[in-house]
Amino acid sequence: MLEISLNKVANVILMARELDRAEGELRAFLERLTEEEQTDLVALMWVGRGSFDADEFQEARETAMAEATVPTPDYLMGTPHLSDHLEAGLEELGLSAYDEEDDLIRGG
Repeated sequence: MLEISLNKVANVILMARELDRAEGELRAFLERLTEEEQTDLVALMWVGRGSFDADEFQEARETAMAEATVPTPDYLMGTPHLSDHLEAGLEELGLSAYDEEDDLIRGG
């Protein structure tokens, strides 16, 4: 279903939590993602904040592609509570990045 790995989502979640210290790192990470991965992040964030239901994920992806007017990294970084929305979006889809987050924190 997702074009982006849970590990990459976990990276974004962790960097978004530390945005004041990791802004440049997060921007560079987001810019290295494929267009499909960036689209997934936007759709996932929208599901997490309740703009779309989990069963509307594909519609959210299509909307994200069709309505992109600013660079996706700018849009995501300007979204309040990005990490919370991404985690909630994963949860709505029956997924979790907690193990990946723990591995990244521990340097594994």
